[in-house]
Amino acid sequence: MLISKELEAAINAQIGNELGASHQYLSIAAYFEGRSLREFGKFFFAQSEEEREHALKFLNYLLEVGAEVKIPAIAAPKPTFDSAEEAVQAALTWEKEVTRQIYGLVEIALKDKDYISQNFLNWYVKEQLEEISSMETLLALVKMAGSNLLMLEPRLHELREEEDED
Repeated sequence: MLISKELEAAINAQIGNELGASHQYLSIAAYFEGRSLREFGKFFFAQSEEEREHALKFLNYLLEVGAEVKIPAIAAPKPTFDSAEEAVQAALTWEKEVTRQIYGLVEIALKDKDYISQNFLNWYVKEQLEEISSMETLLALVKMAGSNLLMLEPRLHELREEEDED
């Protein structure tokens, strides 16, 4: 096995964190779809799929380095939100937490002098900058729009395209 048992356990936990994020984004997408805000829904459905892809990328990395995959239980997502601002704030808070988790993985890889894992994790560090930036922009737009969220619907398509370009 090319990674330490500590990093193996931490990456397995991160698989659960990424799947949990995917579920939370599904819940947020459903919140917006239920309010006929289709572009918001599409945005968060895409975020959900992206988080699932992140989980699979971690899973495949464990397999590639000869580690054991142990997918943890996934907590239920927050089921409802009182406002669009609360839903987007939840997404931003989650992305900041995921960033903290990724940094923890990097710290283990640095401690282990595991250069292969450090290289693998660098992609996630860069990705988290994009995720936080995107959610901060969206939250600022939602706050400015207030109850007039329909004006933001076309802008969400643009935000998704900008993220896909990176």
